[in-house]
Amino acid sequence: MIALEGIAKTYRPLFGGRSVHALRDLTLTVERGEVFGIAGPNGAGKSTLLSLLLGVLYPTAGTIRVGGHGPREYVERNGVGYLTELVAIPPRWTVDSALRRYAALAGVPAVDRRGRVDALIESLGLGEHRRKQVRQLSKGNLQRLGLAQALLRDSELLVLDEPTHGLDPLWTSRFRDIVEAERRPDRVIVIASHNLDELERLADRVAILHQGRLERIVVAGSRTTDDAGPYRVVVSRGADVASVFPAAEAVVGRPGEFRIMSGLVEVNRGIGRLIAAGTTVEAFYPERSRLESEFRNAVGEDA
Repeated sequence: MIALEGIAKTYRPLFGGRSVHALRDLTLTVERGEVFGIAGPNGAGKSTLLSLLLGVLYPTAGTIRVGGHGPREYVERNGVGYLTELVAIPPRWTVDSALRRYAALAGVPAVDRRGRVDALIESLGLGEHRRKQVRQLSKGNLQRLGLAQALLRDSELLVLDEPTHGLDPLWTSRFRDIVEAERRPDRVIVIASHNLDELERLADRVAILHQGRLERIVVAGSRTTDDAGPYRVVVSRGADVASVFPAAEAVVGRPGEFRIMSGLVEVNRGIGRLIAAGTTVEAFYPERSRLESEFRNAVGEDA
């Protein structure tokens, strides 16, 4: 669905100054059916990459194909669902009128617009706000309105830039359900986010960018048996964890919780010994997700 080969993007000043190399020699592919994440520190090139995918910018070098076409041609032929990082909707429009207007711009057939708008208002919890002007909305409600407009068109490409920004924990959780509901074998969903936990939960793969380069692509959620932690183990009080894990560190303020720096196989063996000795192991989990560990390794101190 998406293929980038040797992509570079350089911003050159009109009058003097230094050029900015936003992307350098970036090559990757995204297949239909994927939820693909993009992560990186500020200035890594995420926004530039999205602009190239949408045909808003053109690369300085390399080629981009979306559905077999150049990005601009693809967007003009097929349309794209897009949520921008900063939702900007005319402040005097109401929620209902904004979605109806965007539905018309997105090419939703007139006979279907009312039903599509009503369905999205309902699914995104905007019913009590539909007559309000945009300027009256909270940040979270404005974000949900932005997401609603991105979902108006039944597009095969959905691009979401910082989609959970401003959402409360409840709607952050519901957003995961929305993404799962939008998955289709013929669709690609691209999510750019600083929220590594959300990308870990949602994405099949995550590209980590740093200083304009693709550092690595991580298969989200996967771990290997030689992952060295750190891990957290929570046990019943009074358990002799030190006898099994001599280097374990008790977590201050959390009775029964210990931090362990060992390989995954070693930790599992130790937990087995604790259980055999009669200890109740209440929880065991990695201190960092695989994605967070890979992110820190990729960008170093910039994390």
